[in-house]
Amino acid sequence: MNAKELLGQTPDQLRDSLVALKKEAFNLRFQQATNQLENTARMRNVRKDVARIKTVLVQKAAEAAK
Repeated sequence: MNAKELLGQTPDQLRDSLVALKKEAFNLRFQQATNQLENTARMRNVRKDVARIKTVLVQKAAEAAK
């Protein structure tokens, strides 16, 4: 997921994606705690995707405030 894809989405779609990614991050943390996690790089990717979505949401809120 890159920022250009995110800019084309509505804030509601972004919030839905954010919720889904946070649920995935929660599940990944549990898998890591129980030594069931196979792809450890996925945790980093999910965190970065969450940060990207939050950044785009802030940008869209700033544009709407103008």
